[in-house]
Amino acid sequence: MMSGRSPAAVAMAVVDLATEGRFTEVEELFAPRLRAAASAGTLRVGWEGEISRIGPVSAVGGPASEPAKAGLVRVSVPVTCERGGLTVVMSVDDAGLLHGLRLAPPAGTSWTPPDYATPKRFTEHEITVGSGPLAVPGTMTLPRGRGPWPGLVLLSSGPFDRDLTTGPNKPFKDLAWGLAGRGVAVVRFDKVTHVHTEVGSEPGFTMVDEYVPHALAAVHLLQRQRTVDPARVFVLGHSGGGKATPRVAAAEPSVAGLVSLAGDTLPLSQAAVRVVRYMAELDPGPATTAAVEAVTRQAALVESPDLSLSTPAADLLFGWPASYWLDLRGYDPVATAAGLDRPMLILQGGRDYQVTVADDLVRWQAGLAQRPDVTIRVYDADDHMFFRGEGPSTPAGYESPQHVDPAVVADIADWLAPGRKKLARFFSGRKG
Repeated sequence: MMSGRSPAAVAMAVVDLATEGRFTEVEELFAPRLRAAASAGTLRVGWEGEISRIGPVSAVGGPASEPAKAGLVRVSVPVTCERGGLTVVMSVDDAGLLHGLRLAPPAGTSWTPPDYATPKRFTEHEITVGSGPLAVPGTMTLPRGRGPWPGLVLLSSGPFDRDLTTGPNKPFKDLAWGLAGRGVAVVRFDKVTHVHTEVGSEPGFTMVDEYVPHALAAVHLLQRQRTVDPARVFVLGHSGGGKATPRVAAAEPSVAGLVSLAGDTLPLSQAAVRVVRYMAELDPGPATTAAVEAVTRQAALVESPDLSLSTPAADLLFGWPASYWLDLRGYDPVATAAGLDRPMLILQGGRDYQVTVADDLVRWQAGLAQRPDVTIRVYDADDHMFFRGEGPSTPAGYESPQHVDPAVVADIADWLAPGRKKLARFFSGRKG
């Protein structure tokens, strides 16, 4: 334990331990919620995956600290390697425990617009989504011109910001800019669990609380825009957001239709075991074996008939409360979607190991095969973030600058506004 040491000193010690391969000692510093979501094994896979790409550590820079929410301090430590670098970002409490730990690109790595973005064809402004203590900030991206344009609300999985920032990449910003230049108004916003970090672990919290209130508030914001067609406002979800979109549409009849990007249908507990086993195959050894055992044990408890509201969240996957898992066990995204009379576009990356064609897409296909208003497409070269590539997908693949596959952006735009298809294709080849 490192109580009494400053957050900066704790962060430097963590980097030293990781550099020496002492991941079990780093795990001992995890706060309960982080311990439920990660392990020495998952840290080892992420760290060694980066080191194999950018070379051994050659220098460690000084820490930079800034206040974070809920009494935490965010500390960033720059690490220089033989062929590149990274930044280790940690959230540390006054007892020296880690509440967050991630490997980020080196300072100075910034997002640049994709070639298919046409900034002169849209405007952006800041918005507030929702009301009261759980309101969140967001961005509205509106095509220039009179419209009326179709609208789209973007929903992420996990506690992401509005851009779905992943390493140096911003997939939701890619989508917003790419679609707005093709005549689609877009709202994206910081997830409630990103802004209000404590809410996701509170007893009673469910998927409905995580998605529905803010999604509907964003839908209504778009419907009130003068240049947006209120009858053509759709919801797009990525990963867990894709799983949630049928629930959002079921709660709001005015939602015109759904777009699911890598929407998972396999029970999440089973998917978590599948993913950690895949990670262990990438880097076999005692640490990853222990990670498989821990996640398998937590998944079994999630699926157990003995699960109750009194089960401690620290014993469950991701540190989520039992209320979340009990609610999720009763929700079938495919059956809910099948009961909606709304059109759907379901997209899947062929190289995705987190949500797969074999385990997840097959359920969408089986449940919606007879629906003429459902379009399903697979992009063979795309991973979970719809980045194009070759060979097996790995977490390290998300850390190099990339953009969402232009074919995905064009297909979404064409599906949302088929009457503008030719115009969209013309503009997609222009820049500036």
